[in-house]
Amino acid sequence: MHLIASLHHTLLRTGRRVLAAWSAWWQVLFTGAEIVVLALSPSSYDEPAERRAIMAHLYRASAPLLPVFLVLSALLSLVLIRIVVATALTYGLSQYALEVLVRTLVLELIPLYAALFVAVRYTMPESQRIRRLLADEQRRGMNAPNPGCARRPRQLLLRVDMLPRALAGVFSVLLLAALSCFIALVLTYLNVYGLSPWALADYNRSVGGVFSPAVTLIFALKTVFFSLAVAFVPMAASAQPDLLGGYARRSDMGEFARLLSVVLLLEVVSLLGNYY
Repeated sequence: MHLIASLHHTLLRTGRRVLAAWSAWWQVLFTGAEIVVLALSPSSYDEPAERRAIMAHLYRASAPLLPVFLVLSALLSLVLIRIVVATALTYGLSQYALEVLVRTLVLELIPLYAALFVAVRYTMPESQRIRRLLADEQRRGMNAPNPGCARRPRQLLLRVDMLPRALAGVFSVLLLAALSCFIALVLTYLNVYGLSPWALADYNRSVGGVFSPAVTLIFALKTVFFSLAVAFVPMAASAQPDLLGGYARRSDMGEFARLLSVVLLLEVVSLLGNYY
């Protein structure tokens, strides 16, 4: 009897965890879909205050991150370029060095660490800020004469707090990835061909051979979906109450693990599309 009771308790606890995980992911998808609809609706940009808020968040999500990220990206790109070029020369495979660099650095690595950088530096802290705002509103509503009067409608929360931050996260990922790819391509040319301008035609031909229509489409879609994941997953999770119905601060590692699982899934899908 004790064994049966223990097995029943284990199965019940596992089922509750599965249902909680499914509910959390459904909340993320549903809230993300609401933000997408608001982002595509022209009425979301009618008010001057809303446009100013969006522009302010676009600046906060990109300008402070830009110098640090570009310096780190250039250093990382330079190290990887030197490693690949030196290894290719050692084994007599220098004709493949350029293609390997473009495929590994530009197609795979830069969009990935641009998305994670924006998530750590902007969207995850902003999602925790939204969660603190919801917790404060809940406390004011509980202490008010009419409980719940201090709580704002969900539509207002999505439009005022989540939409500007989500758009800023998408914009920041796309901007950082584009600038970093450009810097990586310039550094690749300088390391492979030096300062000579006469190799530009061969370089453009080699890079263009890598960016076939299918590869370019997959690269663009992957970067866009990375930006959407970085913007929507933390924002949607911030509006999800805990088991007690409150909005206590969540573990940063847990939120990052959830986001990382989505990003890695997108990366695996893109790898399958590129190489299989």
